[in-house]
Amino acid sequence: MNSNKVVYQLKDKAIWVVLVVLVVAFTVANPRFINPDNLLTLLRQVAVFGIASIGMTFVILLGDIDLSIGTIMSFVNIIGAYMMVNMGMNMYLACILSLVAATLIGVINGFMVSTIGIPAIIATFATQTGFNGLAYIICGGMPISGFPDGFIVLGQGYIGIVPIPVIIMAICFAVGSFILNKSYFGRYFYAVGGNIEAAKLSGIRVGVVKYLVFALSGFFAGLAGIVLLSRTNSGNASAALGYEFDVITCVVLGGVSITGGYGKMSGVVAGTCIIGALQNGMVLMNINSFVQDIVMGIVLALAVGFDCMQKKSQQN
Repeated sequence: MNSNKVVYQLKDKAIWVVLVVLVVAFTVANPRFINPDNLLTLLRQVAVFGIASIGMTFVILLGDIDLSIGTIMSFVNIIGAYMMVNMGMNMYLACILSLVAATLIGVINGFMVSTIGIPAIIATFATQTGFNGLAYIICGGMPISGFPDGFIVLGQGYIGIVPIPVIIMAICFAVGSFILNKSYFGRYFYAVGGNIEAAKLSGIRVGVVKYLVFALSGFFAGLAGIVLLSRTNSGNASAALGYEFDVITCVVLGGVSITGGYGKMSGVVAGTCIIGALQNGMVLMNINSFVQDIVMGIVLALAVGFDCMQKKSQQN
């Protein structure tokens, strides 16, 4: 077993150790943290990030980034709400069309990145800006409410004692893990992210892979947006403002290399839980929201910094 593989395995295990340490620390600070009801609330709160992080994982595995995720979630908020409330559309059809729209936004990102050659950070920022403006135009800057009674079940309902958003997140993580570990496409994601030139020489259609990855990113962001809409019971053009950075933190903290080519879905699960534990624990400790932002920024910087130092040590 080479040294790089040992380092990565230690990194994977360290993520779970950090999660356990956080749980113990917050439990000592406030025993309510370990209460089962609070833990379920924590998971329900972080479900939106978890669902969206699956698509972001695929994108970062390619060595790219998707800044449009938050806007896609907000856009889905608005068009889903508009179709159900203003157009009187069946909620199931509205959800399906919203997911199609989110996936198409991902395809647009794929087109700009793969076909035109625009760097992903610029292409997805352009999409973020454009569709954010379109969302405000559709709703006139006003929230939309008044959904069918059955719609709130998706974001607020339970099956037994488990919140439905948590179940959806678990299913999505299982699907994401299957794609990475059991499908040809998963191997292509790793290959393209690890060495794009070698992937081309191996006959992998890199352009098609990028289209697929950004489309999947749009789809999962759209699904997260629908869950968020159901949970808040109000469509808002700024509902997911800045969520893309929380999602990126979940993925990078979970051990997915920001330069592409390495990462596991199990690590992203741990990263998502760590973000949830941090947010929930700091709220229970009555820590100022501005201080919480500082902590989250530090966590992201440390996660990316550790990955960069690891890459640098491998090159020496």
